[in-house]
Amino acid sequence: MTNEIELGALAYIEKIDSLGGMLKAIESGFVQTEIQKAAYEYQRAVETKEQIVVGVNDFVAEEERGIPTLRIDPQIEREQIQRLQALRVKRDSNKGRAAIVELERRAATEENLMPAILGAVEAYATVGEISDALRRNFGEYQESVVI
Repeated sequence: MTNEIELGALAYIEKIDSLGGMLKAIESGFVQTEIQKAAYEYQRAVETKEQIVVGVNDFVAEEERGIPTLRIDPQIEREQIQRLQALRVKRDSNKGRAAIVELERRAATEENLMPAILGAVEAYATVGEISDALRRNFGEYQESVVI
């Protein structure tokens, strides 16, 4: 069985290599198509009960139980916003801006980003500010839907 798994994995890797590598496979939609096929086959197996999922398609509870929803007290949200505003007033904004500029500069190169991220954190840059700096350089992943 191990040999079969190994042969199957090698064949799959060779298929990806024949497409020009993983990046080309992603760009061509091959990976998304494979994911969609696997999801379809799994769902079909669940619906035909070839694949048993306890509580979903077999051994289902007779009584419906509600799912508890986490509710955040609006006061906690207001307090967090106040803490964030206080942090922004207290921190050295020039040091924070310089740290974000350094992070963006490094993101445009092959340099290690971790020292710049740590510098931004030490300058009290927020997670949002750090993420925005990285998004400006790298963009944001957009899933390509292949049908």
